[in-house]
Amino acid sequence: MWDKIKMLGVKEKYMMMILFMLVFVMVSSVNANVWYDNRAIKINDQRKILLSGSIHYPRSTPEMWPDLIRKAKDSQLDVIQTYVFWNGHEPTEGKYYFEGNYDLVKFVKEIQQGGLYVHLRIGPFVCAEWNFGGFPAWLKFVPGIEFRTDNQPFKNKMQTFTTKIVEMMKAEKLFHWQGGPIILAQIENEYGPVEYELGAPGRAYTHWFSQMALGLNAGVPWIMCKQQSTPDPIIDTCNGFYCEGFWPENKGKPKMWTENWTGWYTEYGGPVPYRPAEDVAFSVARFFANGGSYMNYYMFHGGTNFGTTAGRFVSTSYDYDAPLDEYGLPREPKYTHLKNLHKAIKMCEPAMVSSFAQLTNLGSNQEAHVYSSNSGSCAAFLANYDPKWSVKVTWSGTQFELPPWSISILPDCKREVYNTARVSAPKVHSKMTPVITSFSWQSYIDQTPTADSGSTFTEKKLYEQLNVTWDKSDYLWYMTDVVLDGNEGFLKKGDLPVLTVNSAGHLLHVFVNGQLQGHAYGSLAKPQFTFSQKVKMWAGVNRISLLSVAVGLANVGARFERYNQGVLGPVNLQGLNEGTRDLTWQNWSYKVGTKGESLWLHTASGSNSVKWGAPAQKQPLVWYKTTFNAPAGNDPLALDMGSMGKGQVWINGKSIGRHWAAAIAKGKCSDNCNYAGTYSEFKCLADCGKPSQKWYHVPRSWLQQSGNLLVVFEEWGGDPKWISMVKRTVS
Repeated sequence: MWDKIKMLGVKEKYMMMILFMLVFVMVSSVNANVWYDNRAIKINDQRKILLSGSIHYPRSTPEMWPDLIRKAKDSQLDVIQTYVFWNGHEPTEGKYYFEGNYDLVKFVKEIQQGGLYVHLRIGPFVCAEWNFGGFPAWLKFVPGIEFRTDNQPFKNKMQTFTTKIVEMMKAEKLFHWQGGPIILAQIENEYGPVEYELGAPGRAYTHWFSQMALGLNAGVPWIMCKQQSTPDPIIDTCNGFYCEGFWPENKGKPKMWTENWTGWYTEYGGPVPYRPAEDVAFSVARFFANGGSYMNYYMFHGGTNFGTTAGRFVSTSYDYDAPLDEYGLPREPKYTHLKNLHKAIKMCEPAMVSSFAQLTNLGSNQEAHVYSSNSGSCAAFLANYDPKWSVKVTWSGTQFELPPWSISILPDCKREVYNTARVSAPKVHSKMTPVITSFSWQSYIDQTPTADSGSTFTEKKLYEQLNVTWDKSDYLWYMTDVVLDGNEGFLKKGDLPVLTVNSAGHLLHVFVNGQLQGHAYGSLAKPQFTFSQKVKMWAGVNRISLLSVAVGLANVGARFERYNQGVLGPVNLQGLNEGTRDLTWQNWSYKVGTKGESLWLHTASGSNSVKWGAPAQKQPLVWYKTTFNAPAGNDPLALDMGSMGKGQVWINGKSIGRHWAAAIAKGKCSDNCNYAGTYSEFKCLADCGKPSQKWYHVPRSWLQQSGNLLVVFEEWGGDPKWISMVKRTVS
């Protein structure tokens, strides 16, 4: 053949070279193809059983990413799944941010370098217990906008951001067909229930965003989770604690599980949920036994809600009882138990991708799912669904004992290599050991503003909080004056009047004449609350100052942009000579944020702009600062904030997040939660009667060797002398 090529003329040789290059490009394109059939996702035309784990880049630091990815790889995962967080990337309209822990491109490249694929969930609605569901606060104020429906202003903004992300990934050559790691993309998120509630506008919106996403030519399959009737070729997928019974509506699509909840999030005022490793393993094995092809752990590493990124009433810790804990350490025995499961599933892959399972009944609550291929490979999943009793079953002439609520995996249909209820991994306990037992504190007392303070505006109405703050601060002051006559009966009898304030959420500190009178707050289930108690007042002008505090914005629900927070009234004063005085419609003055925020006291330059004094104890509205040297070693660090009330914490100007040790966990907890039987987020709970969160993650990469600035803002009244720094180890 080569002799014939040599005989060709220059022109013919040139044409042959062009043809060869075209064929090469076409072949390369085929080899980089990602698509699917009814059995599985196909990468380079090969069916794959894919194991995935969620790691959200803003919930850790860039310095943590390589280690998290390595541990995911060591656990036999194939894919890292992440949302894209719109409000982190476009905090101000038209001004984008892709740096620090929001460096999406760097995160995706780290995953590729670690040898894993990426599932990019662009959304851009994410829920994720993240502030405003991932939407930037400014989006609420676009004229005529309604979120997540057939609304042109919303669709315009959504398309602009989605397009930006897809084009950014293309420009960096990060899609698989370009040689990158991205094999899947997601549009919208858990929209099915919202579409059902909205009806025709919801269906029109689904049709629009589906076509919009497909028109971006990402070159990889798009998915929608918790969304039936997905337009072809988009794949509908399942989210939940169990997904074995789910099947895509179109039988030509693979069975995929985008969120297997490895635990649950913690809300302030609630206990800490956990999910036994045996049940997580059981759910995974059951899914793959029933024809599953892709399973993702939500979360594989939960991480930390730094700053004010947590959703409404969600704790700063987003640990989620994940296989890797908040600090990035393996949670044992869950991490290793699931790693062993993944090894067993990978041994079954040749048979699993070749067929759907054949079902054989083994008893009243027992069955076998068997995969086999023409080449002779075989894999069996022997299941016992009874939550109480172990059983012995006979399979292929061999007797197997199946513990309650368990599945045994036989990669050759003969030999058991794994059972979901038999945990061979050691149970390792994490330990918090003090490394700095005390700090040398100074304090600055913040001001309680009044109606005539500077930087205020006054209206004869009560405003919804977000409409005033635009989420630039958690804090909004509502201020008014009450003039009382010296003849008021309570002044003589000593029976104080009762101030009643109705709030849409989330927390309220009440001051009268500069003195704290009390607090009240809602909960995730019921953000609204009423403050009603006696307050100290005198004859003449009384200054009422209400500090309304947002604890994150709503992150889920149809039309959640309409949810309210702040003091909306009525507000009244009872026990006066006139009876009850309605304060709702009198003049109210407003001030966004605290004085300390306006002075940037959490930064080095700002903290040097005021005079600090001796540390105040158990007083509200106090700023504390200290400096410290970085503890030796590489163990993860945290602050023990158990002695404080509520507020925020900064290290070297970076926000660790909201602290709220005064939120005590209420619920029914159990130290020994039985793994067997159907799991829910209410089944296994810990730390009742204790703060919902006591320890707050301090990333090592935020520290200097010496002279680190630690600033704490305390709204409630705490004692900083008991704050300590601890290291997290496992033993």
